[in-house]
Amino acid sequence: MKQKLKSEHTRDIILKSAFESFFEKGFQATSIDQIMDRTALSKGAFYHHFKNKKELGELIISTTVKDRIYKQMILPLFNDDSPKTLLKTVFINKVKTLSDFEKTHGCPANNLINEIGNKESVYQSALKRIIEEWKSALAAVIERGKYLGQFKSTTNSESMALYLISAFEGFRGINTLYLDNYAINHYIIAIETTIDNL
Repeated sequence: MKQKLKSEHTRDIILKSAFESFFEKGFQATSIDQIMDRTALSKGAFYHHFKNKKELGELIISTTVKDRIYKQMILPLFNDDSPKTLLKTVFINKVKTLSDFEKTHGCPANNLINEIGNKESVYQSALKRIIEEWKSALAAVIERGKYLGQFKSTTNSESMALYLISAFEGFRGINTLYLDNYAINHYIIAIETTIDNL
């Protein structure tokens, strides 16, 4: 049992180091050596847990990246607030609480989508599953808003959910070009207007 816990701890250290490296430098620019240099572990520890960087990348997407989006963007959608308030809160709060590192490095999921999303079917499938889960949660909120009369009955919930995700992820990329809050301020105005007019 002790050995199993130690092994899991080692694996978690590698995953954390890999995620940070991919976020900072990009997936393709990061080598296994660079990942392991951030830890106090040997390269042998990497190959004890992973066959190659491809397998590691898939796991990062399906665990670390997925967990981040679930905790920050999906789980809050299950709150009892009104649908309109929920949508505004989730998107605007995230934007207002971006760390300096996130502002300059974008969104890990979006970075991976743009860099490797179409390179390997395994990455594409893992990233698509995250987006689909997020889209479904948003569409459910919009449907509830329609039922409560907060949103137009003609609003296509699935289309609008995908649009909200696309606008947010596009903003995260564009925001890396600005050293001030210019893009953030304009995104907040736009997202509030969009949600008010659903």
